[in-house]
Amino acid sequence: MKRFPPPYEPLHFESEPQPVIVLEGVSGIGKSTLAGLLSRRLKASSLHTLPDPHTGWSSAINSGLRSLPQFAFYLSGLLHASDRVRQTRVHSPVVADRYVSSVLACHAAVHRVPVAAVLALLEPFRPYLTTPNRTYYLRCSEDELRERMAVKSDVKSDDTDLLNIPDRLPRLLSNFALVAEEDDTAVWLDTDGKTPEELADWVIADLEHSLA
Repeated sequence: MKRFPPPYEPLHFESEPQPVIVLEGVSGIGKSTLAGLLSRRLKASSLHTLPDPHTGWSSAINSGLRSLPQFAFYLSGLLHASDRVRQTRVHSPVVADRYVSSVLACHAAVHRVPVAAVLALLEPFRPYLTTPNRTYYLRCSEDELRERMAVKSDVKSDDTDLLNIPDRLPRLLSNFALVAEEDDTAVWLDTDGKTPEELADWVIADLEHSLA
């Protein structure tokens, strides 16, 4: 593992860490709903990437900065999220709504650059980032996604851009597939025709099997 200078070393705890699971996928697919269910059933702490204080800054960053400073901001939030995960998993499991894969896939899609180019920027910091036990990539049909988006209560610009900007959805789907191919923790989760409760049952069973 790469060694960082002492002030920059990742947090380290001697206790046995609790499991960390990540939910990935495009906006509106149901990550937040599933994360809430899993957090309650696993008695886990929940985390959204980007966590505070970055969450409140993202709109201004996206509208006011060019692509490389934007990436630096999201990388900062990702490193902060990793610190939060390390601290939290000492006491409880962690369910993260988005993590590394979203930063890679979304930044590449928005700025129309190859995923490999974004990955190269991230790579020097990879040893700092906590590795989850499982990363569940949620997917569904486009018709199902449009139905879910139509009843989504907290629609943001990312949600509307997903369906209104030409080729944004295909780019994101392709990017998530590319990222998942390189992710040793990746598990695909098809969500068409399944309730959040059914998906939670499946994830918990898969997680328990992986930890056995």
